[in-house]
Amino acid sequence: MPFALLPARDPDTLAKESSVTPKPAAAAAQATVYGYPRQGPNRELKKAVEGYWKGRTTAGALARTAAELRREVWRSLAGAGVHEVPTGDFSYYDHVLDTSVMVGAVPERHREAVAADTLDGYFAMARGTQEAAPLEMTKWFDTNYHYLVPELGPDSEFAADSAKQVAELREALVLGHRARPVLVGPVTYLLLAKPAPGVAPDFEPLTLLDRLLPVYADVLADLRAAGAEWVQLDEPALVQDRTPAQLNAAARAYRELGTLTDRPKLLVASYFDRLGEALPVLAESPVEGLALDFTEHASANLEGLAAAGGLPGKRLVAGVVNGRNVWVDDLERSLATLGTLLGLADRVDVAPSCSLLHVPLDATVEPDIAPEVLRWLAFARQKVEEVVTLAKGLAQGTGAIAAELAAHRADLASRAASALTRDPAVRARASAVAGTDHRRSHSYPDRAAAQRARLRLPLLPVTTIGSFPQTDELRAARASLRAGRTGTGAYEDRVRAEIREVVAFQEKAGLDVLVHGEAERNDMVQYFAERLTGFLATRHGWVQSYGTRYVRPPILAGDISRPEPMTVRWTRYAQSLTERPVKGMLTGPVTMLAWSFVRDDQPRAETARQVALALRDEVRDLEEAGTAVVQVDEPALRETLPLRTADRAAYLEWATESFRLTTGAVRPDTQIHTHMCYAEFGDVIAAIDDLDADVISLEAARSHMQVARELAAHGYPREAGPGVYDIHSPRVPTTDETAALLRAGLSAIPAERLWVNPDCGLKTRGWPETRASLETLVAAARRVREELASS
Repeated sequence: MPFALLPARDPDTLAKESSVTPKPAAAAAQATVYGYPRQGPNRELKKAVEGYWKGRTTAGALARTAAELRREVWRSLAGAGVHEVPTGDFSYYDHVLDTSVMVGAVPERHREAVAADTLDGYFAMARGTQEAAPLEMTKWFDTNYHYLVPELGPDSEFAADSAKQVAELREALVLGHRARPVLVGPVTYLLLAKPAPGVAPDFEPLTLLDRLLPVYADVLADLRAAGAEWVQLDEPALVQDRTPAQLNAAARAYRELGTLTDRPKLLVASYFDRLGEALPVLAESPVEGLALDFTEHASANLEGLAAAGGLPGKRLVAGVVNGRNVWVDDLERSLATLGTLLGLADRVDVAPSCSLLHVPLDATVEPDIAPEVLRWLAFARQKVEEVVTLAKGLAQGTGAIAAELAAHRADLASRAASALTRDPAVRARASAVAGTDHRRSHSYPDRAAAQRARLRLPLLPVTTIGSFPQTDELRAARASLRAGRTGTGAYEDRVRAEIREVVAFQEKAGLDVLVHGEAERNDMVQYFAERLTGFLATRHGWVQSYGTRYVRPPILAGDISRPEPMTVRWTRYAQSLTERPVKGMLTGPVTMLAWSFVRDDQPRAETARQVALALRDEVRDLEEAGTAVVQVDEPALRETLPLRTADRAAYLEWATESFRLTTGAVRPDTQIHTHMCYAEFGDVIAAIDDLDADVISLEAARSHMQVARELAAHGYPREAGPGVYDIHSPRVPTTDETAALLRAGLSAIPAERLWVNPDCGLKTRGWPETRASLETLVAAARRVREELASS
């Protein structure tokens, strides 16, 4: 059967599974959401913020655009039937950075800028300045969103600044909406924080909880005074494995906040996984409401509720519509889950499983997706409609939503029966994969010797991660091609011109292993998705990655195959321009899945194997074309690590296996690189080792070479390039700073195995800072080489 859709289960069956007997709820169910996409239907927020950065618009104009976007979101949600709209989830850049401002946790190096101009200081913390580095950026749990990491130390002091939260609440109330402010909870905020520069690395920010809680108390009092009936405190960090001390801190936090007299009602929201050991902690606290994820981890949270005796006298918000995928919900199955929850709380409301920040805005505006497939999709607006429908069905009975149930049932049946989702040849090849396909034929020492003989690189070779700035001329040419105003020939001439410029610059600057710059690629995942059978591309499906960086994740809907080579001719062309090695550049199978919306009708391991086999063919074709270095990027390996330790071994097994399947057929003298970024790597070092890549480059500049120390502690035996240039900031590093980072790298990695490279690709940077920064990298590498030679 094409789609192994889970059967709908009635409330009685679910009740037996969770040892809970459903009883009537005390209040009718209502629909709500935790958060919503910020960007606007045409990415108005991105354009307004970037316009402000470039001096093309004023702070006042930016504020007016933001206010209009908020008004439209609230109007849309209320019009759809959402009972309580969220406020405070809107952000110019990042909601965790907003929280740092709210509690006064501004790093010392940015305080003068914030004092001089609040808005410019805010953006300086996010992006950095020539004088002050930005806050570190990393993944928001296992999503594709990035947050700015708070920096704290034993001397950190907090002070409440609720101006943003109060202002946005008042905006919504004046417009006539029932509104619920949304804040990052104090426990999650501290658990996400890191020791500030100069603070001992073993400092635990959670020890600051007693200083932070009074600040939250002040903010809650301000919100109550402004008219808030409820406030949502997001505590997703509590779905991860937590120590008894951390659980005790959570208990203390919500006992203290819950016993305040001058506060709104409190809804503590969890999402992304099962709440586990923290569920009874929160259930027993004096807060009035708890939100749980009932999608992939429904049974675990049901069992936890049963063990806790339910939530008598409290509000339960049930996240039953998946807020992270784009597939229509099985409404009958969700209704069955909701039916089981009736009677477990004073009131049961319906919501998506998490903020809808993680999905595109509206599926109905996609003109390039076939009507048959469009029926299977639900973006943010459609998920809101599903939540409202489920709340209505729970409150009034299934008869009230009979038409919606029938329509969804037909959509699910259409997807299950579609021939677009299965390819027998792909499945036969995947089934025939043998264990030897996952390993290279030679050991690393033998490969390293062969690669040294072939490549003849200097000590501390300098390279980049792959992409170079995409010029206005290139973007215009791509837009013109897409609009049909120019032909393929003119566009490809532009791409060749860009490649010539990139290669010439790298040669002149003195880089050792070059790249072609990826001028032909709109996105590192979408480019390949558009050339692999089984993927769908959207035209307007933008999702925020960080700040003003938005991506359009492809939709992986069917079996994956490669009709023809995807990168060979551009790599071959770049190599024809230079005697130095040019890397072939591919996106790995795990990242292809992680940065797409993936089919949910089969295990991800099976889908990853299909992608790996398609990429294996591409690697082989690159090698046959004479490419000596092939990079298979896997920045998502760590970010999609399951949040619970118990779930990780199975994931890492198929994730590393799919990488080795991609690269396992090359000759020993072909050097395989990989790249990772945006994450903490300490808990996956063994898996990084298991990839068996010859060279790995890793984000490290903002974390001050922490990953180099982690590699050394593990005894990592191969070559590595911890990044020494933070590409997410327009700031150009100095030669002294870069050389200092290289020396720090050398304290952990032997010189013969250390590479010099930026943190990540350069696509989002401009040419002026790219030229200056890469010239700095080369100068620093030469300086440190001379130091090594003289010592």
